[in-house]
Amino acid sequence: MISSSNPSSKGDDTDVPKGNAYFADRRAKVDGFVEHHFISPGTLRLHSAALGWDFLRAPINVILSPVLVLTRIAAIACRRIRLRGIANWLAGRRILLPTAVSRRVEALIATDLLDLPLPQGAAARDPGALCRAVLAAPQFRELIRKRADAAEAQILGQKIADALGDYAGTRSAVAEMTTGLVTLAVGAFVFQALTPGMISMAPGVADAVARTTAIADFPMGQTIGGQWYGMFPAGASPLLVAASVAILVMIGSVFAAFAGVLADPVQSRLGIHRRRLLRLIDTLEVELCGPGDKPFAVREHYYARLLDLWDVIGSAFRLFRN
Repeated sequence: MISSSNPSSKGDDTDVPKGNAYFADRRAKVDGFVEHHFISPGTLRLHSAALGWDFLRAPINVILSPVLVLTRIAAIACRRIRLRGIANWLAGRRILLPTAVSRRVEALIATDLLDLPLPQGAAARDPGALCRAVLAAPQFRELIRKRADAAEAQILGQKIADALGDYAGTRSAVAEMTTGLVTLAVGAFVFQALTPGMISMAPGVADAVARTTAIADFPMGQTIGGQWYGMFPAGASPLLVAASVAILVMIGSVFAAFAGVLADPVQSRLGIHRRRLLRLIDTLEVELCGPGDKPFAVREHYYARLLDLWDVIGSAFRLFRN
């Protein structure tokens, strides 16, 4: 079991690991953290927070995710041409809406893995609570004192809080990919077609609804109607296709809010959660002990966009083919 005690409760920071020793200790705790929070029943407890407004935040984040990818690409380009101020500003933009699940993940990492003095529920109530917890942490005190002034220390605290937010934001991309893989499996099983997204699945659903409705309304009975429309398929109207897209998107948004229940155990067994957390710790170590030029890489959002591209290209191909 992982302890969630805060360093501030110890009353003495002489036993707190310093510098690189602290981060080595955090890396040693990653496996236990993953086992406790990302494998059932931990992931079920985690996703209990999704009951609520996350149903609306999830589809909005799907729309905003391409914007996030563009800002990250722009930040990388600016850093390459040594426009560090603009690069840091772009990298610090929180494009995605924070979901209740992502807030809970941030808080768990802060308290259970990093041992930050973050009061329970503070991150959900106050966006600046995480930054203040970083600045107040005894294990970071000497490292922060080396900064030029209080303003620079505040920037450092915010960069670390942003890195935690970026890590939690990858869950939105993973939820998208999980939803896409599920629709791909459903499309292959039900429609015998590749449907990596709701857009590509909608025509199949609309055609099935149109056929079922036509058979039910066939004047000579459903048996003959089934044979008739087996030879002469009933095409779906554009309005029915559009309605199917809207309904599937709503269903997908509900599924995406809880997709981590399926994705977390798989990622845990494959070591993906472990590697992602180690990347986060590497980023925090460079920010605090090094030059601070290693932002947390949000690779999952790029992978999700590849699925979107596949969905759009496949849908366009079927449109022109028909």
